[in-house]
Amino acid sequence: MDVVSDTISAMRLGRPSFDRVGMSGSWCVRMAPYDGAGFAVILKGGCWLLPDGGPPVSLHVGDAVLLPHGAGHVLADSPADAAAIDAAPTLDQWFAAAGTRSRPAHGDTEVLCGKYQLDSSRIHPLMAEMPKVVHLRNQMGSHLELRAAIDLLAVELGQGRPGFGIALPNLLDLLLVYLIRSWIAADTGGVWPRVLSDPVTATALRALHSDPAAPWTNDCLAAVASVSRPTLARRFTTLVGRPPMAYLTWWRLTLAATLLRDTPDTLATIAGRVGYGSPYALSHAFEREFGITPGRYRARAAGRSDLTADPRPTSERRQNKVRSAIR
Repeated sequence: MDVVSDTISAMRLGRPSFDRVGMSGSWCVRMAPYDGAGFAVILKGGCWLLPDGGPPVSLHVGDAVLLPHGAGHVLADSPADAAAIDAAPTLDQWFAAAGTRSRPAHGDTEVLCGKYQLDSSRIHPLMAEMPKVVHLRNQMGSHLELRAAIDLLAVELGQGRPGFGIALPNLLDLLLVYLIRSWIAADTGGVWPRVLSDPVTATALRALHSDPAAPWTNDCLAAVASVSRPTLARRFTTLVGRPPMAYLTWWRLTLAATLLRDTPDTLATIAGRVGYGSPYALSHAFEREFGITPGRYRARAAGRSDLTADPRPTSERRQNKVRSAIR
């Protein structure tokens, strides 16, 4: 796979959860911090996003926002003062106070909001570098893939057409990919947009991610990138922040953690898949990196209650007495 795909696959837990809500009049609701990435897409009208500890962001129809680190924030019809922000109710509290049993999907402003559950214990440096709020404006000719995904989501939402149970969560996965791609393409001076645009480093990363179990050496990787070993080492280390083989070791162990979490494969099988010669060698390296044995890591992951998510809208799950996905 590639860096962005692997970054998402390694961190993601279950499927994204979401709500489509409609608001009218004066309103202000809070989204609490969470272990994952939040998102909001303005389907109709406009509103303000007020991130905790950050400047207000004006949102208009077609705009998309990604909060890669799950920052708490408030959505409101207008910039609110500090007292109003502190007192802002959650969506559940707002609609309970209004005597509404389910979230209305229509109003002067309509927002698709939700979250991707992510394992922040193994965050890739690409995601770690992203700002607290990524705001992608709906501008003519920009972010065409993202615009197409938003249009498809708007069509699917609330339709209940055959196959929507597969279409919606997969469109939300595409939304995350396109949001990250759009941030990379914007190249706001971050490290990883430069990493992925540098031909030598990008080629080396593609090679490592496409076959992490291969017996890579600096010489082999330099040959793939068509540069000398010193050139590869200098450019890769300068941009990525660690030498090629150190990055490979880190990625192999991150991939091993993902396989322990998501598959029933034996440690010997996983060791072979990630480039270790024996289960003992993998176990030793894994404990050194994560401070826990592979067996205990797998047991802890198996005990988590949030590894899967119902793809239906939160309001529909509430009607079926399932816990709301957005608090």
